[in-house]
Amino acid sequence: MKKITAIVKPFKLEDVLDRLPQEGVLEILVSEVRGYGRQKGHLEMYRGQEYEMTFLPKACLEVYCEDGAFAGVERAILDGARTGRIGDGKLLISVVEHLEAF
Repeated sequence: MKKITAIVKPFKLEDVLDRLPQEGVLEILVSEVRGYGRQKGHLEMYRGQEYEMTFLPKACLEVYCEDGAFAGVERAILDGARTGRIGDGKLLISVVEHLEAF
């Protein structure tokens, strides 16, 4: 079994979530996170004042899948999240030795 953690831009979250049920994924954990990387933040305006946002909002998805479904799930996430610009996100894959629901 594999655990896939995907960090994606918030506006691409729906595109990813629309593709995952087609790959057999029924349970997904989504959380809001903030990150800093090569994108280096951007400038925002608030009440006429300009300030720099260093940590940008992202969405974090955690998906557990069987080894046989892994390739399709990975492809669905990459296709749904990719914009072709810096800051698209990260995909982390871990091997899960044991998963027990309670």
